[in-house]
Amino acid sequence: MNDNDKGELFRQVTAAALRAMAGEMPETLETAFAPVPSSLQSGQQRVLRHSGRKTARLPIPSSKLDDAAKGEVRGAADAAALHLLHHDAKKHTKLAPTDSKARNVFDLLEQVRCEALGAEAQRGVAKNLLDALEAQCKRKGYGNPEKPVAATLEDALYALASESFEGAALPPAASAAANQWRSYVEDRLGPEALHKLTQHLHDQSAFARSSYRMIRALEMDPGRDDPTDEGDEEGKGEGKGEGQRQSHDLSKEQQDAAEAEGQMGEAGEGDSEAGEAAADQGDGNAEKRGAEKPGSSQRPNDLSGPLDRPQHYKVFTTQYDEEVAAEDLTESVERLRLRQNLDTQLQPLQVVIRRLANRLQRRLMARQQRHWLFDVDEGILDPARLARVVSTPGSPLSYKIEKDTEFRDTVVTLLIDNSGSMRGRPIAIAALSTDILAQTLERCGVKVEVLGFTTTAWKGGKSRDLWVQAGRTANPGRLNDLRHIVYKAADAPWRRARANIGIMLKEGLLKENIDGEALIWAHARLASRPEKRKILMVISDGAPVDDSTLSANNSGYLENDLTRAISWIEKRDFVELCAIGIGHDVTRYYKRAVTIRDVDDLGPTMTAELADLFDIS
Repeated sequence: MNDNDKGELFRQVTAAALRAMAGEMPETLETAFAPVPSSLQSGQQRVLRHSGRKTARLPIPSSKLDDAAKGEVRGAADAAALHLLHHDAKKHTKLAPTDSKARNVFDLLEQVRCEALGAEAQRGVAKNLLDALEAQCKRKGYGNPEKPVAATLEDALYALASESFEGAALPPAASAAANQWRSYVEDRLGPEALHKLTQHLHDQSAFARSSYRMIRALEMDPGRDDPTDEGDEEGKGEGKGEGQRQSHDLSKEQQDAAEAEGQMGEAGEGDSEAGEAAADQGDGNAEKRGAEKPGSSQRPNDLSGPLDRPQHYKVFTTQYDEEVAAEDLTESVERLRLRQNLDTQLQPLQVVIRRLANRLQRRLMARQQRHWLFDVDEGILDPARLARVVSTPGSPLSYKIEKDTEFRDTVVTLLIDNSGSMRGRPIAIAALSTDILAQTLERCGVKVEVLGFTTTAWKGGKSRDLWVQAGRTANPGRLNDLRHIVYKAADAPWRRARANIGIMLKEGLLKENIDGEALIWAHARLASRPEKRKILMVISDGAPVDDSTLSANNSGYLENDLTRAISWIEKRDFVELCAIGIGHDVTRYYKRAVTIRDVDDLGPTMTAELADLFDIS
């Protein structure tokens, strides 16, 4: 039996085992082997429901089909089956919080509950689930001592909950992810909080209510009354008080937001900090990076109006932030070497993306076919109407002018996440896709800018050192040094900037990602452009992460700021904003967004999104 036959047999056996465990028939449950979400909390995302049928999406088995590959696929199948067996979607939806981050944690805790019920009944299932968890953690780079990757709070909670609910020691990579946030979670919840949830494993409603209280303790759901209080006698008094506090906080936020929107220059009355922020935002200097008083700086903004935020996003100091041209990060010899390396390793993919880009170009060119206005007083002489001049000598000469195509006066900014989790194949494919699409758009008269964002250090740079020297003040704000990179300016010809794209592959360049400030920076650059139409496309593989900032502030500090920055850009409707998430659901942040599960889909997805933006059918 050859490898292909073995792989096909393994798929068939796994699909049959999944249906048997879930109690489903082939007519009601299909099994598809395809790219699946890379997030750890993906068990319930594996089950899709459509037209009365269910589809379980499982990862494609490795061609080697070794024990690790088999364990990952079996674990994914068990997770999907247990979700189908133990999850009540109606109860879950009824009790779920509305805040996106809180909902994500709520979903993952429910998934671990389903998995724990299977793990306590069957030892083999428990092993498969741990194998799948370990494979996903390794894929995300957790536990790698040479190239450390910061785990998200959601991933860490998934691992910590699996450890508590299933009562098993975590494998190395999963343990590394859990340990990054263990002390943070235990400080806010207590060392036994997750273990106490196990008493409700067999009661989904009670488990959901307890989960929600835990989420509230982690300060992840700031915006509404507790929906889980209904029918929960034990928590009614507590929930009522919480609801009153939430109502008060919400009204205060609404008042603050109204003041920011309607009293742009008067927000400082009775609030000196708000007044200083409004003055800073109104001075028109969007890209300034200068030394400021530590602990008091606000985020730089563009001249187009204040950022609508009920709580001010603080930066401990901006004196170490930098905006750099990509060519300044490396010598010319290394820059050419990195470019050649990029072209060599992705030669097979180049053909596919070029074919898609050529299709995009043909469609754009079709839209660019000349449209003329006739019988005007000046312009190009119209030869088709010269016969009229001969037949009627007194007739004036007829001229024509070309009507501008709508998308000619357009600039597109591609903002690339340069965080450590993009290392390897994701950043390489992002670089090549950017390369091809930038050339294509410029051939069609559309200007393109390519930007990247990261930090200068892991887990805090000179800003954090300064904060430590200042005595570790409470809630200091952002504690890492930004590095915003210009790979290609909009007015720079592609032939000069092409070599810069390879710099994305430079070892040691990719570190942390602080998305909110990067969005405002890119938006400010677009705001200063003369083009009438401005498009900003963000390519990212995860939520904002900076350990130093998150450890000194609340857990949702960077993510909440990203949400506010996106809302501000989308409400103003000055720049068309879209996003592509690589293995990460960005649709919960952006109104116009798409999530791809396999990095190989990035090139086609970028092409399709741009085609859609230009209204190409």
